[in-house]
Amino acid sequence: MEGLIMDYPLTTTTILKYGNNAFKHKKVISHLPDGSRHEYTFGDLYKRCKQLANALINKLGVDKGDIIGTFAWNHYQHVELYYGIPGIGAICHTINIRLSLQQIEFIINHSEDKVIFVDASLVPLLEKIADKLETVEHYIVINAPKKFSTSLLNVIHYEDLLENQLEEYEWPVLNENDACGMCYTSGTTGLPKGVLYTHRSTYLHALTISTPNAANYNSSDIVLLIVPQFHVMAWGYPYLCLITGSDMVLPSSHLQPEAIISILQEEKVTKANGVPTIWMGVYEEMKKNPPNPKLALQEYLVGGSALPASLIKNMEDDFGIRGVQAWGMTETSPLGTVSRLQTHHEQLSEEKKIQIRAKQGIEFPGIEMRIIGNDGSVAERDGKTMGELQVKGAWVIKSYFKTNNRDNFTKDGWFRTGDVSTVDDYGYMQITDRTKDLIKSGGEWISSVALESALMSHPKIKEAAVIAIPDEKWAERPLALIVKATAEELLSNEELREFLSRDFANYQIPDKYIFANQIPRTSVGKFDKKEIRRRYAQGKL
Repeated sequence: MEGLIMDYPLTTTTILKYGNNAFKHKKVISHLPDGSRHEYTFGDLYKRCKQLANALINKLGVDKGDIIGTFAWNHYQHVELYYGIPGIGAICHTINIRLSLQQIEFIINHSEDKVIFVDASLVPLLEKIADKLETVEHYIVINAPKKFSTSLLNVIHYEDLLENQLEEYEWPVLNENDACGMCYTSGTTGLPKGVLYTHRSTYLHALTISTPNAANYNSSDIVLLIVPQFHVMAWGYPYLCLITGSDMVLPSSHLQPEAIISILQEEKVTKANGVPTIWMGVYEEMKKNPPNPKLALQEYLVGGSALPASLIKNMEDDFGIRGVQAWGMTETSPLGTVSRLQTHHEQLSEEKKIQIRAKQGIEFPGIEMRIIGNDGSVAERDGKTMGELQVKGAWVIKSYFKTNNRDNFTKDGWFRTGDVSTVDDYGYMQITDRTKDLIKSGGEWISSVALESALMSHPKIKEAAVIAIPDEKWAERPLALIVKATAEELLSNEELREFLSRDFANYQIPDKYIFANQIPRTSVGKFDKKEIRRRYAQGKL
């Protein structure tokens, strides 16, 4: 027997309507690429999304199911695209501007983008591959100066597109299981793969992430969205903010530490997100130039890679700003876990509390996770047994776009993350490595992530990445690539071995340490270990 409840679709349009009805006065603030500041309300956003919907249909001939690309920074126009495109039944495809031109070309052709909305400052990138793009009919240029020229064909300026379009539009009733957004993986182990999100998965993800045990946002918050809108839908924050009534602050291309601190001060931001490297840079800048007055920022949510325990402690001790570790993937929409302390942690020492907070944390309601050991069985939740992390849930993909490849999925439907993890008896997951980055030395596994976290707690070290290198005797040994806190620091191999010996067995400690000015990174700010291994093999480290 079915229940007697209305069939009320969980769609992005439902979120947009709610933001307009409940929080019409709340703000969307953009610091645009040209340095200007733009501010309007959720009510203004709602009207402009209706204008965009009319323009997509009447001027561009966009139909339901068409895939529309965006190649843009974080700003109010990009938020309009997040709602206006799926609102008419089309699919908003956010393209990662930091990928290689070859990858961008592949992604646009593979997705068959019909239209691309592009920031004026990013047009030169598309110009280089435009003649190879097979399906693009129009380019809509955002934030273009008055005098702007381009070799792209069929160009329309964004404001010209919206000009004279009605602010009235009857949103169609959509199936919540229809696709609404798409992102491609960063392609670090092969060609990028398309991940197609539904309205339902997007709605449930945003609603869940806003809750107290997750990101913990409400209508008193002012939120800075540092995570790019071209990366996994900005972790769902443009949807989350309308659900919670949080003011939304968008930095566009102003992502250097000094610029971020300036925006935090000017807008009195209370919450923010971003990958660890962003916050490491912000911390170093604030140490050199302490902000005056004190920032209103209460906490920052981190994902993408591990948040070092040393950064959690230092940021909180020095500036009273709390770091919150989360975990997710493009394939999980992206957030799947978060690490916040519970009442049973209250009796722990501060050091132990930070160790818990540095874990990836407990799964959200709507997500399940398990650890599969080497023997193929589900591992105990004992905090010690390592295995592959597998997940399933309401916003986890069941397959990739345009492919029948099932390598990342188990026969019983779980997604294989490629992360090697443990889960303790309280349900806190900790990633010990990626399967491809684990080091097996003399038959024993060594975690590169654990070594990196320990090294970055050394006061003379800014960043550290650890890889496996071939060894005739032990098969593999760890090598550490290190960026010192300052170029003048004196740091010997002996000092590092002694420092690590407090927490690691002798066989786990790297034999080799290489000092560098910077560590190669992927398009989303993670250490690019594939590139580090390549450079080492070629003798270029």
